[in-house]
Amino acid sequence: MNTEHIYEVELAWTGTRLGTLSSPELTDKLDVATPPQFANGIEKVWSPEHLFTAAVNSCLMTTFLAIAENSKLEFESFTSTALGKLEMVEGKYLMTEVTLKPRLTIINEDVRDRAIRVLQKAEAACLVSNSIKSKIVFEPEVTVKVPEAV
Repeated sequence: MNTEHIYEVELAWTGTRLGTLSSPELTDKLDVATPPQFANGIEKVWSPEHLFTAAVNSCLMTTFLAIAENSKLEFESFTSTALGKLEMVEGKYLMTEVTLKPRLTIINEDVRDRAIRVLQKAEAACLVSNSIKSKIVFEPEVTVKVPEAV
């Protein structure tokens, strides 16, 4: 496998504080704007801060799925909430922290410890988390699916 990969993303300003992201590799386009917490920011549109947080969260998921597959870990569902913290540090805005709250539902209590280890391995191996200087707070939750009443 090639050890270097390039991901091309285009950005076109469309007016005010709004632009459109696209990639020749993808079919969907995504509007992006200054977040509403800043002057002339736009509500209800993805911001760089949302995309940063989403990159960490989606990397956790894709890394988890690969490790779970390789580990033959059976699970019912995976969801995750990520909270990105933007702070002013020494006169500059920085994304200082991303809290990841993955929720994994397993089918059998017997795999709980292994499921937690797979989640921890995914967090440690996530290339996006490993590429940024923000603190990563990891708060996994594993539950067992309750059998449906007959």
